[in-house]
Amino acid sequence: MTTTLDSPASTFIIAQDYQSYTTEQHAIWAELVGRVLPEIEQHAAREYLDGFGIIGLQRDRLPDLAAVSARLAPRTGWRSTPVSGFLPAPAFFEMLATRRFPTTTWLRSRDAMEYTPEPDIFHDVFGHVPMHAHPVFADFLEHYGRVCSAITSPVLLEKLGRLFWYTVEFGVIRQDNAIKVYGSGLISSHGECLNVIGGHCAIRDFSLDEVLATPVKVDELHKLLFAVRSFDQIYEAMHAAEKRALAGQL
Repeated sequence: MTTTLDSPASTFIIAQDYQSYTTEQHAIWAELVGRVLPEIEQHAAREYLDGFGIIGLQRDRLPDLAAVSARLAPRTGWRSTPVSGFLPAPAFFEMLATRRFPTTTWLRSRDAMEYTPEPDIFHDVFGHVPMHAHPVFADFLEHYGRVCSAITSPVLLEKLGRLFWYTVEFGVIRQDNAIKVYGSGLISSHGECLNVIGGHCAIRDFSLDEVLATPVKVDELHKLLFAVRSFDQIYEAMHAAEKRALAGQL
């Protein structure tokens, strides 16, 4: 499956004008990284921290997506592909299915350091992309995109969106007798991460049934998340969800 000129994703793919980033924007990136990195180094999953080094993220300069992809693609086939903004579902799923992660190129302003209503390059790259260096997670994400790109039912897509939300966006894992974060919404949000590591969020063992039955809430800090034992567990859960969807049992 490739992205063609008439595909849903084609009109959103752009070039990253890296030279246009200002000194102030690089300084904002450095401040964002500096605010969260100490807690991330202590509380992030090993696989995230490994990926951070593999893709060559710098602490004081915005990422060059071409350079990130050059380090990532030989490992898992994934690329960080610059896009113009928020993608509709068909385009988003198409890009995941082709191992192209849609990556925004804009950066939040200094007066929106804690929160932006739409993902920016800090959320997309710092939050998401290190995990794409992990082979099992990479396979899971591609499979998610392929399954969802073949589904037209809004009801089914909403159910599968819960699986994405409680893994890719707000996933936690049990490692070294502790809860570690790997979801991008936890990695890139100081408040959400502190909510989890501070013990203010209930953590249950990951269960596909419970995840699919738990609606997503975007207007408050999480009160419940689901911890996996390994990333094989979410890979297997995606295959189980696909079988249920095909059988009309999701």
